[in-house]
Amino acid sequence: MAYKYILTEVKDNIGILALNQPDKMNALGAAVEREITDCLKTWADGKEVKVVILKANGKVFCSGHDRLEVRDGTPSSIRALFQTSYDMMTCMRSVRMPIIAQVHGIAMAGGCHLVAGCDLAVAAEQGAKFGMTGLKIGYNCSTPTVAVSRAVGSKKCLEMLFTGNLYTAQESMEMGLINRVVPDDKLEEETFALAKEIAKGSRITLGISKQVFYGQIEMTEDQAYHYAKEMMAIAALLPDAQEGFTAGIEKREPNFPEE
Repeated sequence: MAYKYILTEVKDNIGILALNQPDKMNALGAAVEREITDCLKTWADGKEVKVVILKANGKVFCSGHDRLEVRDGTPSSIRALFQTSYDMMTCMRSVRMPIIAQVHGIAMAGGCHLVAGCDLAVAAEQGAKFGMTGLKIGYNCSTPTVAVSRAVGSKKCLEMLFTGNLYTAQESMEMGLINRVVPDDKLEEETFALAKEIAKGSRITLGISKQVFYGQIEMTEDQAYHYAKEMMAIAALLPDAQEGFTAGIEKREPNFPEE
């Protein structure tokens, strides 16, 4: 698929996906969300990409959903737009590659949702800002609530919804929305370094780690333990784990097989 709204490249087993509509503040319309979903599925089906960095070109990381598509839509077209958003977000959860948001500017409304939907996030100390700003235009951020509430908890999420305010990178890290705050001029370097560190791991084990985390998080503790013990038993027999065990015993670095 030829992409019109995103740019992609692969370097050192790291897939870099950049939102590329700076003239629209990287607004999320149905077309761009379909491209993101297609790109992630394509990388997931191959063997080259072990980690994904999701970033954006222009001053704004992402201004949320395209207001024209929402304002001028019919109930059925608006529902279809948010079905596309659902498809994208569930794809981000289900693909085996860890996804890191590289946030240099404002991520508001659906943009904040996009960051929360990534597995990890690195933010520029001065430039990055985060918020669920729907209240400012009389429109509740219902879908962003899903991912954001799971990242920051109920009280902080409700504060974000009720005020519509933007929060600094440092404030967002303290609330659990992002992992690291770095100097603006080191953002790309630091994000890529984190991706490279993760990419050293086994591809299949990275995928299992992601699957197990999101699988158990909504379970009761007892259910989670039963699920986890089954996954531990299955994973122990995989070639990557067998190689890792052997390498540890032999005091050498593991040489993980390519799936």
